[in-house]
Amino acid sequence: MASLSASNHVARVLSVATHATDVDAESRIANSWRRCLINHKLDPARQGPPQTLTETEIRHVAEPLEETIRLATPELDDLARVLREAGYCVNLADANATMLFSRLPGEADAKMFLEWKIYTGSNFAEACEGTNGLGTALAEKKPILVHRDEHFREQWSMFSCAVAPLFDQRGRIAGAVNITSCREDLSRAAHQLALAVTMEATRRIEGAIFRNHFHNAWIATVPGDGGSGLIAYDDDRRIVGACRAARAMLGLTDGLIASGIDLSRYVKFDAAEETGAVRRADGSPLGRAHVAPPLRARPPGRQPVTRRENRAGRFDGLDKLAGSDPALVKGVKRLKSIGDHNLPILLHGETGVGKDAFARAIHAASSRARSNYVALNCAAMPESLIDAELFGYEAGAFTGARRDGSKGLIVQADGGTLFLDEIGDMPIALQTRLLRVLENREVWPLGALKPTAVDIRLISATHRDLGRMAEEGSFRADLYFRLRGMEMRLPPLRERADRADVIRDIAAEEAPGCRLSAAAWSALSAYPFPGNMRQLRHVLRLAGCTAEHGVISDTDLDLPPFGGRASEPDLAAAERATIREVLRKHGGRVTEAAKALRLSRATLYRKIKQLKIDTAQ
Repeated sequence: MASLSASNHVARVLSVATHATDVDAESRIANSWRRCLINHKLDPARQGPPQTLTETEIRHVAEPLEETIRLATPELDDLARVLREAGYCVNLADANATMLFSRLPGEADAKMFLEWKIYTGSNFAEACEGTNGLGTALAEKKPILVHRDEHFREQWSMFSCAVAPLFDQRGRIAGAVNITSCREDLSRAAHQLALAVTMEATRRIEGAIFRNHFHNAWIATVPGDGGSGLIAYDDDRRIVGACRAARAMLGLTDGLIASGIDLSRYVKFDAAEETGAVRRADGSPLGRAHVAPPLRARPPGRQPVTRRENRAGRFDGLDKLAGSDPALVKGVKRLKSIGDHNLPILLHGETGVGKDAFARAIHAASSRARSNYVALNCAAMPESLIDAELFGYEAGAFTGARRDGSKGLIVQADGGTLFLDEIGDMPIALQTRLLRVLENREVWPLGALKPTAVDIRLISATHRDLGRMAEEGSFRADLYFRLRGMEMRLPPLRERADRADVIRDIAAEEAPGCRLSAAAWSALSAYPFPGNMRQLRHVLRLAGCTAEHGVISDTDLDLPPFGGRASEPDLAAAERATIREVLRKHGGRVTEAAKALRLSRATLYRKIKQLKIDTAQ
C-alpha cells in the first residue's frame, strides 16, 4: 500500500478500521472502512479521479439497461428538478457502480462535479473508490447516506451522497439511484430528507420496471417494505412474478413462482375483485391487496376471471384536485361533460400547480384508464433526443440506435393517453411532425418505410402563453388550435379560494401525526408560494421531519423571503452589495471570500452568476 498521509481524516480512518469500535463512526461506515482497508487494500490518502469509460464503452455497458434507463428517466428528471436548487447531481448507475445517466445541477454547482469527474461513465465501486454512497449502497444492497468525511478517501470528503439501490422485477440488484451534493451549508438532516425522497423515487422506478415487464398480466398490490409489494398473475390466478418486497413479505421464491402457485394461497378476493385480504405463507394476516388490470391491451382469448367494469367514483381524483375553488370546480365540470370524447386538452398554469396530477386524473376518469398513461416533459428532454423519444426509430436509423429500434412514446400510448408537459418548449420542427400525427393518426418512426397507426388521447400543458407565441411565430398556430380542444387554467395556490383547505389537507398528507402551531399556520397562510403545490408539499414534508413533539412551529418552515417586507429586488440588491464588498476586500479571490462569507465555493460561484457580479472589479 502507498504511504499514508498524516492528515486527521486519514488518521481517523486508520483508527476506526483497525479497532473494533469508534464512538464517532456510524457502524456501517466503520465496517465499510474496514473492508476498504483490509479486503480491498485501498489507501485513504490516494488522490486522483475515478475510472471513467469512453463513449464507446458507455454504449456497450448501457445497452442491456436501455429499457431500465427509459423507464427511470421521468422519475430521475423529476428528482433532479426537485433537488436542483440544493445543488444535487442525480445519477443512475448499473450494478457495478458505473454511472449511465446523469443530471447535473446549476452551472456553478455543476462545475465541481465536472472537475471531479462525477458524471456519466465514471465508476464508483467501493473496491475502487472506497466508502462512498454509490459503491457502498451496492455492496450492501441497502440505502445509505455517506456524509462528507464519512468517505474513505480524503479527497471525496467535500461531498455528501445519498443512494438507494434499484431492484428489477425478480428482486435482483439492477443498479442504484444516486444524489450527490458539494454544498457545505446543507446539514446531515437535510441530506437524510433528500435520501427519503430518493428512496421514494426509486420505489416508483421499480414499480414501473415491474409493470412494464408484466404488462400483459394482472397486478395485485400488497403492503411491503414501506412502499408497495407487487404480484403479477395470469387469467387463471397463477403467480407469474413478484417484486422484492412481495417476495420478502410473503415468502415467495423463484421455485414457487415457476411452479405456477395459485394466488389464492396468499390473497382472498372480495366479490368485486378490486381488493382482497392478504396473508403470509403461514396464514397470518398481512393487509389488503388492490388488484389492477393489465396495462396494455390483452391478446384475443380468455378474459380474466370475474372481470367487472367498475366506473363508480371515476371522477374522485378530479374532484379532490378541484377542492372547493369555484374556477377549478367549473373546469372539472366541463371535463366531466367531455366524458370519453377524444378531445385534446390543454392545461395552463404556473410551475408546480399540479398539471401532471390533473392529466393523470383525466386519464383515470376515462375509458382509457386500463391502457397506458405516457408522459414526456418537452423542456427536460434535449432537443436532439425528443424526436427519437417521441416518434421512435427503426433498427440502425442512426449511430448508437438500439439493435431492435424503439417504439417511441406515441406508439407506447396507443389506446391510452399521451401527456406532453411544457409543450411550449417543443422545437418548431417537431411541432410539424406532431401536427401530422394528430391529423393523420399515424406515426412515421425515424428510418421507417411505412407509418404506424395510433389511437391516443392528447393532453398538453404549459406555463407559457401559446396564443401569443402563435401570433409571434415561435409556436405553430395550426398546432396550437389542434391542442386547444378544451383549455383549462389551473390557478396558482396563492389565488385559490380554498387555499386554507388545501394547506390543511396537504399538511395531513405530508406531515401525518403533526399539528400546525398558530404561528406556523399564520406563516403558511401569508406566504405566496411561488412554487405552488410542489413547494407547499416540500415545505410541509421537511417540517414534519423537524417538528418537535408533533407540533410544527414557524421555525420548522423553510420559506425563503418572497413578497414580504422586503421585495425580491431589495433582497437581491442587499445580497449583491454584501458579496461585492467581501470580494473587494479579498482582491477578487473567490476562495477567500467564500470562507469569509461562510459559504462553499460552489455556492458563492452560483450566487455570483445569479446576481451578475463582476469578480474583476
